[in-house]
Amino acid sequence: MLPPLNALRAFEAAGRLQSIRRAAEELLVTPGAVSRQVQRLESYLGVRLFRRDPREIVLTAEGERYLAAVSRHLDGIREETQKLTGRKSVEILRVRAYTTFAMKWLIPRLGTFHQSNATTEVRLTTSNEMVDFERESVDGAIRLGDGNWPGVEVDRVMRNELVPLCTPSFASEHGINEVADLKQVPLLHSFVRPDDWRYWLEAAGGSDIDAYAGDKYASSTLAYQATLEGQGVMIAQKALFADDLRTGRLVQPVDFTLDRGDFTYYFIYPRNRLRSPAFRRFRAWLLEQAESGDGFSPKTAELAKA
Repeated sequence: MLPPLNALRAFEAAGRLQSIRRAAEELLVTPGAVSRQVQRLESYLGVRLFRRDPREIVLTAEGERYLAAVSRHLDGIREETQKLTGRKSVEILRVRAYTTFAMKWLIPRLGTFHQSNATTEVRLTTSNEMVDFERESVDGAIRLGDGNWPGVEVDRVMRNELVPLCTPSFASEHGINEVADLKQVPLLHSFVRPDDWRYWLEAAGGSDIDAYAGDKYASSTLAYQATLEGQGVMIAQKALFADDLRTGRLVQPVDFTLDRGDFTYYFIYPRNRLRSPAFRRFRAWLLEQAESGDGFSPKTAELAKA
């Protein structure tokens, strides 16, 4: 005898997303409707599938086993239905990143993901705030930090190498070749990373230079535009501006690079997102892009993480 199919769909979505609210958004119903369907399934089976905490739902051991089996069969039904009808359902991935990271690194590369994943729609948003996966409709986020975020999976994406950047004409006009030359030119800053100039100057031997003097902008994107306009020298993460350096739009006037080590960019996400084939493909693509670019090179074997 088959259990109620609507209840199975609600359970699979809630279990995969670890959220009644997110399941409701996906199924285009109310959270109350999802909760009732899950309770109906629990009554039918005679077992608890979820443990309900104040802010989250957590699969019980029985729920974990049942979800794995249900997901396998539902994925098979979807695949065979698509083969039979020729219609492919669109899977939506919600990704969050910093504005500069999105504009300078992620968006220029997204086309290659779409070419081989036509049925996956990436909805990219930007924010400097930490993501709350329990309360927000976000599958994964790019975050800058030390890699220590409890309760989520963490993949290192690239090196955080700080370098000064300016236009070739600005470097030539002001004769910038050494650290000491920076004392006579405007330094451009981002509010998001206010201490980057200090880190770089101290490491490069320029501790006598005021690391906080100069114009300050809400994001590195704005500081970048000011730099292009010849208004000063910005401090930037080299990997994000690699194309500008390759094309000669910008130059690194002082040959010193500071690697911030573990304090760098990471892709973070709840472990349950790995149940989604679309998410696994996006994660693998993201890390492959990082490996083939100017950033950190993760081990290829890690791409199959499950």
